[in-house]
Amino acid sequence: MPLNVLIVDDSAAIRKILHRVLVQADVPLGNVIEAGDGVEALSKLKEGPVGLILSDINMPNMDGLEFLSNLKADPSLKVVPVLMVTTEGSQAKVLQAIELGAMGYVRKPFTAEEIKAKLAGII
Repeated sequence: MPLNVLIVDDSAAIRKILHRVLVQADVPLGNVIEAGDGVEALSKLKEGPVGLILSDINMPNMDGLEFLSNLKADPSLKVVPVLMVTTEGSQAKVLQAIELGAMGYVRKPFTAEEIKAKLAGII
C-alpha cells in the first residue's frame, strides 16, 4: 500500500536526496510532501494524511523538536511515525527527540542503507 511521506528540512537539496533515498530503499511511496520548517509542515499536514515523517532538528521558524512536540500533542497526528534526520551532534537533543516520540534518528551524511534499516523497524 502506498505511503504518503512528509519530508521536513530547510535544505531543498536534502529533501530531494531523502526522496531519492526512499525510492532506492523500495519504500512504497504515495505522495511525497515537502516542507522547509515545522510551521510549513504543520500546515501541510492539514491538507491530508501521511504515514511517515522524516524531519530535521535544526530549522528556522520552528525546529524539529518543537514540530515534534506540536505533532504529538495532536490526537489525530500523534500516531504518525517520525524519523529524525539530522546533523545534530548533541546527544541531548537526539534523546529529547526520542522522548518527544520520534521512532529513531539518522545522522547526516547518511546512506540509503541506513535509512532503509531505520525504516524497516518503523513501517
